[in-house]
Amino acid sequence: MNEDKPGPRLSDPERDARERDIFASMQAAVSALRAEGEGAAAPATAAPAPSAPEPMTATAPAMALRPAEPPPRAPAAAPSIEMQIPERAAPQAAPIPQAPMPQPAMAQAAPAPQASVANEPGRVAPSLRGTVIEGEAGGPLLPEGRAAANDAGSQITRKSPQVNFRVALEQTKARVRRNLAWIFAFTILINVLVLAVPIYLFQISDRVLTSRSLDTLVMLTLIVVGAIIGQVALDLIRRSILMRTAVEVETRLGSPILSAASRSALSGSGKDYQILADLQHIRAFLTGSTLLAMLDAPLAPLFIVAVWLVHPHLGAIVVTSVVVLLTVAFFNKRATAIHFAEANGHNARSNLTLDALSRNAQIINALGMIPEAVRLWGKDNAASLRSQVAAQDRNVFFSSISKALRLFAQVGMLGWGAYLSLEGQLTGGMVIASSIIASRALAPVEGTIEGWRSYIQSRAAYGRISQLLLNSPLNVERLRLPRPQGRLDVDRVLYVPPPNKKVILNGISFSLKPGEALGIIGSSGAGKSTIGRMLVGSIMPTAGNVRLDLMDLKNWDPRQLGESIGYLPQDVQLFPASIKVNIARMREDALDEDVFEAAMLADIHELVASFPQGYETVIAADGAPLSGGQKQRIGLARAFFGNPRLVVLDEPNSNLDTDGEKALALAMTRAKANGTTVVAITQRHSLLRCVDRIMVMDKGAISAIGERNQILAMISGQTAGESNVPVQRRVP
Repeated sequence: MNEDKPGPRLSDPERDARERDIFASMQAAVSALRAEGEGAAAPATAAPAPSAPEPMTATAPAMALRPAEPPPRAPAAAPSIEMQIPERAAPQAAPIPQAPMPQPAMAQAAPAPQASVANEPGRVAPSLRGTVIEGEAGGPLLPEGRAAANDAGSQITRKSPQVNFRVALEQTKARVRRNLAWIFAFTILINVLVLAVPIYLFQISDRVLTSRSLDTLVMLTLIVVGAIIGQVALDLIRRSILMRTAVEVETRLGSPILSAASRSALSGSGKDYQILADLQHIRAFLTGSTLLAMLDAPLAPLFIVAVWLVHPHLGAIVVTSVVVLLTVAFFNKRATAIHFAEANGHNARSNLTLDALSRNAQIINALGMIPEAVRLWGKDNAASLRSQVAAQDRNVFFSSISKALRLFAQVGMLGWGAYLSLEGQLTGGMVIASSIIASRALAPVEGTIEGWRSYIQSRAAYGRISQLLLNSPLNVERLRLPRPQGRLDVDRVLYVPPPNKKVILNGISFSLKPGEALGIIGSSGAGKSTIGRMLVGSIMPTAGNVRLDLMDLKNWDPRQLGESIGYLPQDVQLFPASIKVNIARMREDALDEDVFEAAMLADIHELVASFPQGYETVIAADGAPLSGGQKQRIGLARAFFGNPRLVVLDEPNSNLDTDGEKALALAMTRAKANGTTVVAITQRHSLLRCVDRIMVMDKGAISAIGERNQILAMISGQTAGESNVPVQRRVP
């Protein structure tokens, strides 16, 4: 083989055996052969031999090879390939001569890691030795931190960017202020151009009609047409900026509001989710006519001065009218504020009721509860409408008064202007022009009064949004702690939810070591599900502490805590997405092998494979096409996704058949073997075979806790004396 020519391609039949052995390495080396290198070392080759090649050796960690003509680019292979050529025992063959190589002072090449095929399920990478060939195959890069993720069990524990809601709110306000400053500048220009029409009328009345000059008429007409076109163009720009500002506000604040509302729901109420609807009120106000009227109002003095320059008497009429209209606006605010607030409160409650009815539509239809459901929603809705009618009646009343006062002011100006004209102090054109200018000065005040309801709603909406974002606990960035091991400590937990002040949990205390499983049993209403939600941070205790690896749950970074915890609630809810997305907790960066691992751990791979689209099967909003037990098993896989260190299962076998219970027991056994701490809340004693300890709850307190055999013996009436660990009895 000539050194100045690239080696033969894979299609050469004489090289087929050798090419199959080193094909993966050649794909990576092609890019290196084409790259510019520092120093060239020509490889020594030998004549082709029918036998297997001798193992290749190298003394430098990397070699830059520069052939005369680069070979054709090989098909893209796996990215960042690091492959070792295995040594093979060659049959008797002529040795391949090696060309002398330069001997620079270089460190011995370090062994390369095994190829990424070792991470594929069901495949084991062979033990490879020999020369390390590194190169880029041209494919997409592996996700950053992949290797470390595989060592830890999952890559979802990476630090997520922290979003400060206070900063987001301030930045949004700054953008709105900047846009409003531009809009106000356009408003000033628009209001100046508005004066073109009354000036045009004044000039026609007092100059054109008296001088009968056609040239003056044409020039004045051209000027006023240009002013009108400029006014229309500026108004178009102004409204476009307002529309984009409204969209930007909703875009910037939508995600923070939803995040803060989700965190606020830990208090047990989901009413803060309704704050998302407040963005609609703000957008309607920004794009409505009320804001434009308010922006025109500060320029009313400009028109008052213009009227005053025509004649002071007419200016005094305009000033008096503005003061009276402002007084009407003040009383309108006082008369409507309370009723609008009541209407908003009743409307929020009716929306919550409507949301609950939509989630229970099947029960409502099955039990014939449609009239009762409508009555329940109609109660708050009717109260909201009554308050709105009361507020609107007062608003319409004051709006009518303001409109009447404006018309009276115009009539007064025309009448007094006519009198002044008869006295020879004004001309007819001046009277008409001053009347038009005065109407422009009074229109913003009247428009503000008519749109006062929109202003009140948007101001209240902004108040709720700012209060939610400024007071959200997510604004505090938590220290990123090491991945937890799974130790769980519950210390004297007391839970008294508002507003009824009834004690739900009273003095709950226990500890679990990593990899230990606890079963919680008790009668209905004993507080089992409540303690389950508290263990995963869904609700916070009134007093006491819940600690994961000695750190209180509220002091963990929320994202990291969620990634370290698995939770299967009693009422399993899946999202309208594919099975894969539901198992992966809707994470876009989730790896397929993590999804598959969770499915295998929960033993649902066979179930998913039975669907025509497999993991890409889309789940509808009502859970179709899944049954209740299938939804529960997919929820179980979601709980185990990402190798969590603490898993809480609330009635995980309530909808499962015999095969499902076997799969659940196997999943719990595997989780314990992986060092995952498991808490299972159940009413079926068959699941208790998989736990190490059992806790019996009664009326919100622990009545007994101990090893599994002892508690089972105590429950069945047998004597507990075979265990070395005594049973702890607690009486509430």
